[in-house]
Amino acid sequence: MTGHRSIDAVLAEARGRIDRLEPAEAAARVAAGALLVDTRPVAQREADGEVPGALVVERNVLEWRLDPASDARLPEATGHDVEVIVLCNEGYASSLAADSLRTLGLHRATDVVGGYQAWAAAGLPTTRDSA
Repeated sequence: MTGHRSIDAVLAEARGRIDRLEPAEAAARVAAGALLVDTRPVAQREADGEVPGALVVERNVLEWRLDPASDARLPEATGHDVEVIVLCNEGYASSLAADSLRTLGLHRATDVVGGYQAWAAAGLPTTRDSA
């Protein structure tokens, strides 16, 4: 069949639609009021630690929890102008998730280059620091 694209192509297209943030810039945006959303599975969060203050929303329910028009939305989903920064483990799934949120009208959605691993490697706060 023709017309199929690889995940690498889909990822590149998604990243072309979002302005990704390096970890330090993401931390600055969070300090200024952006919503950091950690989509990693519980096993990864338990093994590697979490970012203090991050909103944990597992990937499979992300769109329903953050769409301001959804009956299943979280209180933080106050409107389409919320700046949402998605964090996954290494910054791949988060790009697809941020692009999906932009499709729902969350036009400021983005993600962290390198994900949680880059955040931690940059020396930014994690619960692993206090362990």
